[in-house]
Amino acid sequence: MKAVLLIDFGSTYTKVTAVDVDEGKLLGTSASYTTVATDINEGLHNALALLEKETGPLDFAETYACSSAAGGLRIVTSGLVPNLTAEAAKRASLGAGGKVLRVYSYQLTEDDAEEIRQINPEIMLLCGGTDGGNSECIINNAKIVAAIPENFPVVLAGNRAAARTCETILRESGKDVYVCPNVMPQFNQLNIDPVQKIIRDIFLKRIVQAKGLSQAQSLIDDIMMPTPAAVLKAAELLAKGTENTKGWGELMIVDVGGATTDVYTITDGHPSKPGAVLKGLPEPYAKRTVEGDIGMRYSAHGIVEDAGIARVCELSGLSEEKVEEILELISTHTDTLPNTDEVRRFDYALASLAIEIAVTRHAGTIEEVFTPMGLIYSQVGKDLTKLNCVIATGGSIIHTTNTKDIVSHAMFSPRTPNSLKPLNAEIYIDRSYILASMGLLSEHYPDVALNIMKKELIHGD
Repeated sequence: MKAVLLIDFGSTYTKVTAVDVDEGKLLGTSASYTTVATDINEGLHNALALLEKETGPLDFAETYACSSAAGGLRIVTSGLVPNLTAEAAKRASLGAGGKVLRVYSYQLTEDDAEEIRQINPEIMLLCGGTDGGNSECIINNAKIVAAIPENFPVVLAGNRAAARTCETILRESGKDVYVCPNVMPQFNQLNIDPVQKIIRDIFLKRIVQAKGLSQAQSLIDDIMMPTPAAVLKAAELLAKGTENTKGWGELMIVDVGGATTDVYTITDGHPSKPGAVLKGLPEPYAKRTVEGDIGMRYSAHGIVEDAGIARVCELSGLSEEKVEEILELISTHTDTLPNTDEVRRFDYALASLAIEIAVTRHAGTIEEVFTPMGLIYSQVGKDLTKLNCVIATGGSIIHTTNTKDIVSHAMFSPRTPNSLKPLNAEIYIDRSYILASMGLLSEHYPDVALNIMKKELIHGD
């Protein structure tokens, strides 16, 4: 037996997973509260002690880790046009596993600078202009960012003609600057892979130490990536497969958390309706979105505000007064567990709506457009109607008995007839919470990671 340990230092829980890479099987999983405020080793050792009770003593040959501790990789982005370079910068950041706190467009102002100063991001991604296009905006923004006293690294990925000028301005202010190719070198052409590699490198060099994770370094061979990037890698592996093993094909992962709901899709999303025309930026094959206002506890108000209290009452069977009462309870006491029938019913409604809202925002839309040439269909975003499967994860999903009903809210609904959500996908549940760890494992043992996912992801029937 060759045992490998995978660790996910989460904002709330530190999760550990043990696998036998010789036999290609899961040995056990456990979790404990993350102790990032004191010594992150405490939470890790607690999780390992729980794991040992399940598996017995293990001698780990290798140990790898990912992290979203202390709130994840906090990024602020800036571009020129909102739906072009600013959107490209946002997509690059999210795909790299970042938590995008703010997206700015056009020229930054002094008020913007003060807001960025207060946010004090871990990375600033500065974009703007196609190559040979507008230079004034990104140069102005470099000057504004240079004047902010907080010392965060800046990634430059805008008009190549302005890159040297911006780099000089920022370095003279004392900031670390990373220059990479333009995220949008030509109109409607994305080039986000180099930016994502730079963001990951900064995470490994700077952020790991800043979050106190270096305290656990003696136990770990490699802290490899932010947790969302690990989940995205697992999703790609499961969809594409390896040279030796076939994958599941195009898929979606929905991760419902206490503060955010993440959606990952692995598909080109090209139009399936005959004659449909794509508008807007091309979509990345592997895409991640984060809904920061949609979550089961910290962001419960966001779900109710978006869906409306009547919809919550409809799904939960509770009165408006009871919904408001429980909403106040869980928002004030975010550690509230669904240990009464009323809270369980409320959580069912919240989780269902979190998935419904997040997937609707992630999916593309289609609408009829009348032109001089006749009726055409205009599609914006990804067409997800033909996806093979939807995989759900998150505490509110894996610890409930009516999971399939909850996850079915990711599917197409007449409530949003223009949404290109999945029509007839199979539902699977990540009950062992292994997706991030399998993304880590895939870096060294892709076939093992793929086969474990195929075994451990439970069909939603």
